[in-house]
Order: sequence, then C-alpha cells, then structure tokens
Amino acid sequence: MNDWLIVNADIVNEGRRFPGDVRVRGGRIETVASSLAAKPGERVFDARGRLLLPGMIDDQVHFREPGLEYKGDFYTESRAAVAGGVTSFFEMPNSKPTTTDYPALADKYARAAQKSVANHAFYFGATNDNLDLIRKLDPRSACGIKIFMGASTGNMLVDNPETLNGIFRDAPVPVVTHCEDTPTIEANLARERARYGDAIPVERHPYIRSREACIKSTRLAIELARRHGTRLHVLHISTAEELDLFAPGPMAGKRITAETCVHFLHFSEVDYAAKGNLIKCNPAIKSESDRQAIIAALRDGRIDILATDHAPHTLEEKQQPYEKAPSGLPLVQFVLQCALERWFDGQLSIELIVEKTAHAPAQRFDVHERGFIRPGHWADLTLIDLHTPQTVTRDLVLSKCHWSPFEGTTFRSSVAATWVNGHLAWNDGRLDDSQLGRRLEFDR
Repeated sequence: MNDWLIVNADIVNEGRRFPGDVRVRGGRIETVASSLAAKPGERVFDARGRLLLPGMIDDQVHFREPGLEYKGDFYTESRAAVAGGVTSFFEMPNSKPTTTDYPALADKYARAAQKSVANHAFYFGATNDNLDLIRKLDPRSACGIKIFMGASTGNMLVDNPETLNGIFRDAPVPVVTHCEDTPTIEANLARERARYGDAIPVERHPYIRSREACIKSTRLAIELARRHGTRLHVLHISTAEELDLFAPGPMAGKRITAETCVHFLHFSEVDYAAKGNLIKCNPAIKSESDRQAIIAALRDGRIDILATDHAPHTLEEKQQPYEKAPSGLPLVQFVLQCALERWFDGQLSIELIVEKTAHAPAQRFDVHERGFIRPGHWADLTLIDLHTPQTVTRDLVLSKCHWSPFEGTTFRSSVAATWVNGHLAWNDGRLDDSQLGRRLEFDR
C-alpha cells in the first residue's frame, strides 16, 4: 500500500526546482527521474504540475498530551499537521507531567505510537534538578534538551546558574532554548497592572513580554554556548535586535543556530486590535519592522529553521481577560500555506522555504533519512497547489480546539496531498489515518 509512482511533479529539493517523477517502494523513495514508466499494477498519482516538496519537519510543537488532552492530543494534532503538509514533529516537554525523566519520555513515545499519524520525536525537558539525567540521556532517545530560560509551566524554569552551566557543558544532544528573561517580564507586568488594573489591553503584550526580555535571555544563552562549545538552537526569534547575535550564511558548520515561527512572518502588533488574545503567544508578536527583519534574516541565513510553536488552547480560554488568557496558537494545519505567502509576495523563494522547513531541521537534529527527496529516504512528501486558493474557516480546522488565528484569511495556495512513509495520508481534502507515523531516528 506504500508503493507509488508520482508523475508530472514540479519537484523542489536541495536548492533546485525541476520537473520529474518519484517512484516510492515500501514507503521509501526508490527513484527520482523524469519520464518514469509505470510498471504493471503500479499505482500512479498524477501531480499535474503541482509542487512536490519534502514534508515539513516541525521542530517545535505542543500537542498537549499527556495531561491537557482537552486542548489537543497526538491524534487530533497530528491529523491537523498532516493536512498542513507537516510529516514529522518534535514535541515539547511542558505537558502534565512534564517530560523531565525517562519514564515520562518513554510514555510519550508509547502514546504517539498508538495514535500519531505523523512521524514524531520528543524533547527531554531541563529543570533545576535533573542535570544527572541529562548527562546520561541516550542521544538517540530525544531530539534535544529543552531549556525554558523564562517562565513556563511546572518545574521547568531553569534559572540556577550552576545548572545552566552544567547543561550547556554536558548535554549529549542539541540544546534548544526559549529565551525570555522572567524578572524583566515581571517588572513590565507590574507597571502595566499599576496603569490598567485588571483590564490590561492585549495590545500591551509585546511590551510586557518585551524585546528587552528576549534580547537579555538570548545573549545569555549564546554566551553559555560559546563558553562551552554547545550545539545551541534558539527558538522563536521575535525581534530584529536578536538577529544581530547570529551568523549569516549556510547552516553547515554552525554550532549556534536560530529558528523563527510562521506567525512572526504573518502578523505584527497592528493585528492585536482585530485578533486580540487569539494571537497572544510567548514570545510576543511585535512590530512590523521586526516582521520584516525576520523575513530578511531567513533570506541571509541568520535564521536557519522555520517552525510553528503550535500550541492549542480552547476558544473559551482565549476569550478570557488578557492576564487569564493563555499564550499559544494552533498553526500546523496552515503553516506551509502561510509561509508560501512570502513567495507570492516576492520575499522568499520556494527553494528557501523548503530548506528552512525540511532540509535544515533534518540536518540540525541529525534526523535519519528524512527531510529530502532522495533515493533511500522515507517518502515524506507534500504536494502544493499554487493555483487553488483556500479561505480558512472554522469548519476546516482539524485541531481539537477548532479555531485558527488565520480564520478569514485566503491563502493563495493549498495542500493537495501528503504522504507519510509512503502512505497517502491526505488527499484532496480527505484524511486517511489507517496507517500511523513512525518514531524518528537520529544519526548520533
């Protein structure tokens, strides 16, 4: 069932865009060539000139399982991911319980094996008191070590200098950081409470979760990484100033890399007036000049990876007053369409979008045989129709929360099909979840 001949595709891979066909055997890519002839009994899928991309590897999602399944779970959110062309995800540790010991990590893999339609791996979370577990972690068991260098749920704010030094010195896998300085945020919040009381406008969010908080924390992470030679990956860059801390150019050879998220390409602070808490996230969406600087940094290589930070909450939670409304957006279902808007606007090439969403995550995290359209690699593929627009409506949303910050937006492309390990999981608006994704492997 995982054998295909995909013909008449417009393939985008490794910096090239070219017409071609792809033969899939046993869930893996067998041949990439032009004018391949169908064999007797072979299933043929006519791409009709549409874009065939390697499936996106989203290096940052919160699928809410275990403990917060009323917001989302591995089944619902992986279905949304596949519908959006995301074939693999790395999931964050701030669930309940947190993924900060080995049994919790094993439990997540067991849960995903039962219900995730997409391929999956999990971060091991750092705390102030689990350094010994981090040191002894099997490098193939987790995509990375996640450090919240800012406020988070549970016991996951790492603010002990000795512990931070130990993690950056001894981590056996890449260290990824959420960089916001908590004391700065708390001081900002106190000032806003003094001014507005219990009625802080959401428009003040980027001044509470301020650029200064981001810059201070990111500088600390980079200083620690340089001191210890750490493989550091700084998540969801949101300010122009932070970009000056990262080196431009190709990712190869870099010890320190950066990621941004698709909502920072699409929204700016002017959108709080219409979207309110629906675009409240941490770090905050900031100014239009930050948005433009981030797009430019994707072009020049200071930002290496584009992801989502998919983090669903119920609509009821989001409709609460500012301080009570949780931060986070559901994004996986429309991430590639949103990114491609930057191509339609002439800001990013399609080849670059593929590099940032598929090639670079695979390379940065040593993902085994994924992220490229290459013979021998798993057939994780996404077919994009650049000529069929899609307007986002609430009834289309597959995430359990059943809303999207993109509602009312008409994207100029659509996701026509998605293969996961050669299984046609999404086709023409229909999901086939009869086959599940696989645990990701790492070349470490």
